[in-house]
Amino acid sequence: MPKSENQKLKLLYLLKILYEETDDSHGLTMSEIIKKLESYGISAERKSIYTDMEALRLFGTDVIIEGTGTRYTYHIGKREFELPELKLLTDAVQAARFITEKKSRDLIKKLESLAGKHEASKLHRQVLVTGRAKAENESVYYNVDLIYEAMGKNRKIRFQYFNWNEKKELVLRRGGAFYILSPWSLIWDDENYYLVAYDSEAEMLKHYRVDKMLKTEIVETEEREGRKAFEASDTEKYSDRLFGMFGGELERVRLECKNSLAGVMIDRFGRDVSMRPVRKKDSFVISFDAFISPQLMGWIFGLGSGVKILGPESLKEMFRERLTELQKEDC
Repeated sequence: MPKSENQKLKLLYLLKILYEETDDSHGLTMSEIIKKLESYGISAERKSIYTDMEALRLFGTDVIIEGTGTRYTYHIGKREFELPELKLLTDAVQAARFITEKKSRDLIKKLESLAGKHEASKLHRQVLVTGRAKAENESVYYNVDLIYEAMGKNRKIRFQYFNWNEKKELVLRRGGAFYILSPWSLIWDDENYYLVAYDSEAEMLKHYRVDKMLKTEIVETEEREGRKAFEASDTEKYSDRLFGMFGGELERVRLECKNSLAGVMIDRFGRDVSMRPVRKKDSFVISFDAFISPQLMGWIFGLGSGVKILGPESLKEMFRERLTELQKEDC
């Protein structure tokens, strides 16, 4: 690009230099700024740069001047995202199972661009120590965006759904036939995104792992159905009632728990959950609605001897049957 055209972009390149090269611990002198502008084919005098600095401040950029005597340095102070915030976001991206390794690297690179080059290196070192199982379906990000778009348009969506077999092969459910459903919500549970959608044929709400959806499209000709079912489901409590997002019959569960498990229960259900102290015992009775499923049973079993099931009978029977099966397997 000709030098004369670059000259028109002086203010933008000055902002780029300050954002990329400086932070609270790394400033640039006026001479260094002039040299860096020259590397972009831009000539500048000190007086014009002072004017540009003032323009950036008026625009809202936190340009800080530090120094004494004849040596002054310039750097960016407050940014849109501070380093601790970027570290938190980086951890979240790296930890999220539904984000593939490739997409994680792409997103983290973009997060690094929000910090100066010196602080970006700290984010990079942080990423290298992580190593968690990740999803393999790259389309999950587009699925999420498309689902929100469909809900905004009040339209149904169609998609194929898959599972993995013992040979680590992708197997389409229903022989590859498309699911056509009414999307109503997205839930983050167990480090995965789940779609809550109304199945018109079954006349009920169902949930699906977003990273297991393929060829997702908006059905522009069909409006969503199931609004009453969704509004009656109490969405805020819906995910609390599901354990591992596996459904079952919704029933009232009552457990007697040792007081030492109070924190576990509050962490799982929130402070509004019903917890009634048991007199003359170091325990309490907790009541909550949940879908009776093997995943609920596994969660309770993992709490150990500090829990006693008071109800419902269907959950007690599920435990009895499983214990009988385990005893037979040992024979």
